[in-house]
Amino acid sequence: MAARDDNLLEKGYWESVKVDDSGNSAPKRAKQYWEGLSPSSILSRRWTGGPRKTLRPTAYLDGLRGFAALVVYFHHHQLWARDIILADVIFERGFGYDGEYYFAALPGVRTFFSGGHYAVTVFFVISGYVLSTKPLTLIDAGEYRKLSENVGSALFRRWWRLFIPVICTTLVYMASWHIFGLWISAAKMQPTFREELWNWYCEWKSFSYVFKEGGNPWLSYNLHVWSIPVEFRGSIIIYTSLLAFSRATRNARLWCEMGLIIYFMWIADGSHYAMFCAGMLLCDLDLLAEKNNLPSWFYRLEPFKELIFYHLFIISVYLGGVPSHNDQIEEIRKVRGWYYLSILKPQAVYDYKWFYLFWAAAFLVASIPRISWLKRFFEKPYNQYLGRISFALYLVHGPLLWVVGDRLYAAVGWAREAHHEHLPGWVDILPLSTAGPLGCDLAFWVVQLVLLPLTLWVAHVVTKLFDEPSVKFAQWLYGKTLAPPSVRS
Repeated sequence: MAARDDNLLEKGYWESVKVDDSGNSAPKRAKQYWEGLSPSSILSRRWTGGPRKTLRPTAYLDGLRGFAALVVYFHHHQLWARDIILADVIFERGFGYDGEYYFAALPGVRTFFSGGHYAVTVFFVISGYVLSTKPLTLIDAGEYRKLSENVGSALFRRWWRLFIPVICTTLVYMASWHIFGLWISAAKMQPTFREELWNWYCEWKSFSYVFKEGGNPWLSYNLHVWSIPVEFRGSIIIYTSLLAFSRATRNARLWCEMGLIIYFMWIADGSHYAMFCAGMLLCDLDLLAEKNNLPSWFYRLEPFKELIFYHLFIISVYLGGVPSHNDQIEEIRKVRGWYYLSILKPQAVYDYKWFYLFWAAAFLVASIPRISWLKRFFEKPYNQYLGRISFALYLVHGPLLWVVGDRLYAAVGWAREAHHEHLPGWVDILPLSTAGPLGCDLAFWVVQLVLLPLTLWVAHVVTKLFDEPSVKFAQWLYGKTLAPPSVRS
């Protein structure tokens, strides 16, 4: 069986898929499987714990990934519910912009209201870190044949692993419009299901080709999956770079990893891939630290380690709140506390926010394992569970927002003109107060009592039906391509 790799938005090692060798009959196993999808089962056995499993050393990355997926969820819901008041302008321009001061726009606080971009950059850094772990371990051990097998297997399985769940969820979402006769404000629907299916296919085949130049980078059937092709390209960069550096000395490899970061951030407009390379560099340094094999100058900083990483965490939180309403650098200079920081932006980076978010994400991933209380927080069972379903949560939260959330927000008082035209029966059927501090109104949070549990449950179901099977399918397909062991040896 090929080795399984873990990465951004995928479940972690904390709960591996187990083979049932108990002798249970197939009907009994099937019954147990479907019972495991019920909300009560999820709540009792997964969310609140059950027997605590022994966590691997990097389990905090699973928890961080899950928590970041939840931040993305709230980012999209906060902006969508308040579209009528142009909340994206308020949230994303920063505290004090144009003389306006909102609690939800404060540095640090705004992460919980509009921190989606910050979360996505954390995803990319985690991905670079986790994808590098096994190859770097093999490089350090001099196991070059195993390195070749590991990277070959991972590259083969990568596309299937990332794109199969996207295919399945977008098909189900698209089909629901025509089966149930839904109006979706976020979609441009075709007159018939046959035309819709053809349109989906035309968009999909273009979206799935990750090396295309120009054209529309979005998949209209789920705009949030724009990061999946970035994930695939970033994975290729990590795997090919590690192969290229595998015979290098320790110092040469570290310099090459730094060189890639410099190239992607300061020479080419490849800030997303600088984030993957930052994860690779952090992973390399952590593995070297375990063996007491860091470059000597690192050890001179040992007495100041706690001070350094607390400051990196604070800087990360501040930079993670970079004003980001558009890509005009002049706008950031109008926000208090950002004028001088704006001077640091490299010429190569077109959309300035990714430069600051690169540092924010890298500092966050570097500091968490060195701040004990923060690491323990991300190792909590609820964050570990969120990490397990994070990929599915990322995929389904948008469609559920556009199908269910859009109607519930209209029902409690956040109706837009399109709702009056297309969903008049939903408008203000249960009006609640939309007053109060921005982002904290009663109407929004009452709706979350329905939407958040629903989204988590659907994410769990999608994890079981599409996400985990995609891992097994990719492993099975790779195994089918291999020559018999006797031939390979």
